[in-house]
Amino acid sequence: MPTTVRAYAATAADQPLTPTTIERRDVGPRDVRIEIRFAGICHSDIHTARAEWGGVPYPLVVGHEMAGVVAEVGAEVTRFAVGDRVGVGVMVDSCRECDACRKGLEQYCHVGMTQAYGSVDRDGSVTQGGYAQQVVVTEDFVLRIPDALDLDVAAPLLCAGITTYSPLRHWGAGPGTKVAVVGLGGLGHMAVRLAHAMGAEVTVLSQSLKKQEDGLRLGADHYRATSDPETFTELAGTFDLILNTVSAELDLGSYLSLLAVDGTMVALGAPPEALPVQVFSLIPARRSLAGSTIGSIAETQEMLDFCAEHGIGAQIEVVAADQVNEAWERVLASDVRYRFVIDTSTLV
Repeated sequence: MPTTVRAYAATAADQPLTPTTIERRDVGPRDVRIEIRFAGICHSDIHTARAEWGGVPYPLVVGHEMAGVVAEVGAEVTRFAVGDRVGVGVMVDSCRECDACRKGLEQYCHVGMTQAYGSVDRDGSVTQGGYAQQVVVTEDFVLRIPDALDLDVAAPLLCAGITTYSPLRHWGAGPGTKVAVVGLGGLGHMAVRLAHAMGAEVTVLSQSLKKQEDGLRLGADHYRATSDPETFTELAGTFDLILNTVSAELDLGSYLSLLAVDGTMVALGAPPEALPVQVFSLIPARRSLAGSTIGSIAETQEMLDFCAEHGIGAQIEVVAADQVNEAWERVLASDVRYRFVIDTSTLV
């Protein structure tokens, strides 16, 4: 029988989240039931709940950074047992059959990956996310959280961690490379920590120097203010890779001018409005403008193991469930260093 659990849900684009109950499906042969201990708050949750990225199947429970403990496993589950420390991120399924899925790139599933919330699941129901007490997920999309990582700091790794780790790995960040990170927020602070651990020379590009001390503490070698025109003059042609982590309007031409020959700027943040690009920002130095989403399940596990090896967790502030609306407003005001995490034991 389905299980009823407590949760917080969005009911309309202009309404606060409210406490509710939802049903989690019965545990099938290949399913894992997880008691969620911590759920990270991602800016994507806010964009989605406020219908900034399209229609929303209200009421909707958001949250795709879940860390917890296995409470039940199906009869055919082989990879997990009750009591295991596990996580669930943005994906909870994919078609398993398209070229991308067969290549182990299920995040780019041609049919469309089944997301942790707001997607149509195989049974026709709408997936509900991690601002809840429990979740049921097929074992192929469950991650193992190493013992070296506390569950609260591990939760944001399931989105913010892998969203930055994947492009750093794909575009070869490492010793001898120069990486710039635009913005020092939830994504940006993870990008700095990961790029530093990979051996790259890291520069933070932020509107002001307000967070400079934090950036250097997290592993940045340099910290420059983009409000200073000299930044773009002095750093022209410098970087092999730029990760743009902000969901805001930028003058892309100015940032592309910072790339070295064959350099790439990767969009990770997703502003609602279109950003114009002049092709002559790209042509003279064979520069590239790219996008990247999360990573595959295998790459996400690789990221978790890398973080455990290097002692990397998210910088977090833990909040109770009834503080979630206040936390959202603080995210929008950039008043968090650097990720809110909901203690789901407070869902009562």
